[in-house]
Amino acid sequence: MSELGPNEHAGEPVRGLPGQLPAGEHILWQGAPDWRTLARTALHTHLVGGYFGILAVWNIGNGLATGVPLAQAVGSGVMTLVAGALAIGLLTLYAWLAARTTVYTLTNKRFVLRHGVALSKCFNIPYSAVATAGLKLDSKGVGDIPMGLAGDAKIAYPHLWPHVRPWSFVNPQPMMRALPDAAAVAERLSLQLQLAASAADRPFVAEAPRQPATRPVASPASGGQPAAA
Repeated sequence: MSELGPNEHAGEPVRGLPGQLPAGEHILWQGAPDWRTLARTALHTHLVGGYFGILAVWNIGNGLATGVPLAQAVGSGVMTLVAGALAIGLLTLYAWLAARTTVYTLTNKRFVLRHGVALSKCFNIPYSAVATAGLKLDSKGVGDIPMGLAGDAKIAYPHLWPHVRPWSFVNPQPMMRALPDAAAVAERLSLQLQLAASAADRPFVAEAPRQPATRPVASPASGGQPAAA
């Protein structure tokens, strides 16, 4: 199995992992997204709500402007709001299911992403394949940790979504998303990347911020290649 390849899991021997841990490897941390934050940041429920709210007001105003009876115009607006509530409800349900079926795992050797509501996938990413990592926090300390992959290592954007850095279509970046304890997790990841760089006798560099709210975590220099299992 390729270290960066997906595989189905059934009856996991270890939660969130595709198999038993090899000798010398142990779990440092496991976690999952906060579903409320995931709904807002990945599925944009607030934007969907705003869109339907504006559409409802427009329907009412347009109806009154064209001579439609008040009750009918208001009824049109209410139906639009009902449709919006249904859409938000479905998106929120998906966010809850996505968070419930996602497990992020940091071991002393690799990062493992297991996710999938209808079709489960598991990706093993050794630290030697991580070129950069960043940290983005909101005002409540909930945040995202994107990881740029080194060399030819690549995972298709649709296979990672929603656990992928937005708009990174050309070089998709796996991302631990909507983590309540993102800063603490970033520190753990930073330490493992430093150890991986030191073991490979590579210089250690930090990612330059790509967004004002994104802070560099730390990363080994580019050049690490994914190992084969």
